[in-house]
Amino acid sequence: MDKIHHKYLLPNYIPTILFTSIYIIIFFQHLCVPVAGASPHVYTPTETIFLYCGSSGNITSQDGTRTWIGDIKSEYVQSQNNASTPAKASTQPSGGGDKTPYMWARLSRSQFSYTFRLTPGQKFIRLYFYDTSYQNLDRSKAFFSVTAGNFTLLRNFSTSHAADDSHTIFKEFCVNVQENQNLNITFSPSQEYNDSYAFINGIEIVSMPPGLYNTTVTGETEVPFLGQAPGVQFSLSNSNALEMVYRVNVGGNYISAGDDTSMYRTWSDDVSYLTEAYPSALPVNLSFQPTFSMIHNYSAPVEVYQTARTMGTNTTVNEKYWLTWEFPVDSAFTYLVRLHFCEFQPEITVIGSRVFEINIANQTAEKHADVIGWGGGSGVPVYMDYAVMMGSKANQKKQNLSIALHPAPAYMTNYPDAILNGVEIFKVDSSGSLAGPNPDPQTTPTTVAPPTSGNNRSNNRKIIIAVVVCVIQ
Repeated sequence: MDKIHHKYLLPNYIPTILFTSIYIIIFFQHLCVPVAGASPHVYTPTETIFLYCGSSGNITSQDGTRTWIGDIKSEYVQSQNNASTPAKASTQPSGGGDKTPYMWARLSRSQFSYTFRLTPGQKFIRLYFYDTSYQNLDRSKAFFSVTAGNFTLLRNFSTSHAADDSHTIFKEFCVNVQENQNLNITFSPSQEYNDSYAFINGIEIVSMPPGLYNTTVTGETEVPFLGQAPGVQFSLSNSNALEMVYRVNVGGNYISAGDDTSMYRTWSDDVSYLTEAYPSALPVNLSFQPTFSMIHNYSAPVEVYQTARTMGTNTTVNEKYWLTWEFPVDSAFTYLVRLHFCEFQPEITVIGSRVFEINIANQTAEKHADVIGWGGGSGVPVYMDYAVMMGSKANQKKQNLSIALHPAPAYMTNYPDAILNGVEIFKVDSSGSLAGPNPDPQTTPTTVAPPTSGNNRSNNRKIIIAVVVCVIQ
């Protein structure tokens, strides 16, 4: 179960609704209503710590799934942190989202640390920052580094450079804790900038199930290393740290941390990352329950496998384009790319029904991807893991990691089409470091999100959105 490449499957076809710039044609049967919290709590973490830095007392998140505890007088703040102080944010984050854990922070002009006594194993570490003024300090002076054990997570990090429109920043990492080892998370103001200081608003630690990403239950894992000699594998083990850079519910909606499989992961929609999506369709079947015979049922929320993006019903058009997403990533790192699949349309039931090519970062990942073949049947979720190196390129801080799908030749497939249900992309540490360069300073309006569909990135591409209505039988 631990060394499988993965895909999406679902067993009930859903009629499509094609929206063009002139015509809207709707084939409507019975509308399927989604049920809140459909993903069961199929995994119970050994540890969950939600630390509200600079705060006292306990605060429950808006969705009721997490209780944040204040770090004042907590067991996690090291005694030498006398130089660090709690501070209240001068403003509130914009938008209607949860203000916790952003209204308080712990900050210092000198190094400070937190110590967590944990069971051994892989852990999610999530760091929350709110880019605003604290104690009348200039927010542009916040330059600092963050380490977790022997790993450098951030170096000379600037929140004012990295923040989005709401000025909030969220970073997720995966690190391993050894037997009889404490996890120390240390914040150090940069020595390269005058009057620099470090701060943190929230720290979240959640235990991971064994073998979820960079190891199997029994040890290290190997995945195809794209762009290398045939047969070359990339090894991942507990000695590696990962940074989650993208987690996407392809063809579906945003999935909140409270609706994940008890690991508090968030899943964005895929619209912002599409660059080629001419007549793509969005099949949905919210009444279908996947059969988890190939992967663990906590690998992704059920909703990820109940929605997808395909190329559309026009086979002539499908053969002329690649369904493509692009994800800006830091140069000079290797990335672990996980693709989630599940076939659920009624005409896709046997091997050879839908066969397609997969390219990642312009490298061939699969020439004959067949989700039915991978899963052994319809309605069986699978995922496929690949590694790809994004080398330095003309001193560019970032470059686009693309994922592109294209039908196999007509003689190899019954339906010239392709499907994708979910994407996860992780940066792999380089010599113990995950720290990339700061983005260029933001201009007004501030944003680091990839362009939304219809912006300049795809002006010259006609995009027709296909919406699928769920049918209850």
